[in-house]
Amino acid sequence: MIETKDLILDKAKYDDWLPMYKNLWSRTESFQYMVIENSPGEREARSRMERTIAFQQGRESYLVYLRSGGEAIGFTGIAPLEDGIWEETGIAIGPDFWGRGYGWQILQALISRAKELGAKEFLYSSWEENLASRALAAKAGFKQYAEERHVREHDGREYTLLKYRLLC
Repeated sequence: MIETKDLILDKAKYDDWLPMYKNLWSRTESFQYMVIENSPGEREARSRMERTIAFQQGRESYLVYLRSGGEAIGFTGIAPLEDGIWEETGIAIGPDFWGRGYGWQILQALISRAKELGAKEFLYSSWEENLASRALAAKAGFKQYAEERHVREHDGREYTLLKYRLLC
């Protein structure tokens, strides 16, 4: 578990499927800058929670909870790439929680956790169109080192992925 001023990053529990569905997974606007699709129904959300719980085992992968009330509002994580290099694997919070500084708290917590695990370098990526994510990278002191063109598989949408690095 990782704590910030307003949030707790912790492993998913099955009962979190409904707040995750309500706050994030059912909201198409949450998935505009992701390669995965939203969950259009409660049945899919329940299945997604089962997959999330299995995926998180043995990984630095978390749901994002509000400290006040404990409601699940998003997900995040980090992963090692090679010795001393870690990357964020996504930061997603529901649209009702945008603009409150939660992305900043999550990113700072992930960087701190990666450092605890031996990171000398931390990598971050953002879709070029995602201005909030790009602003977060700039605020944290990341430097862009690459950009890549991709096509999202489920709908054929083309996008440019900006890649950033931060020395720890």
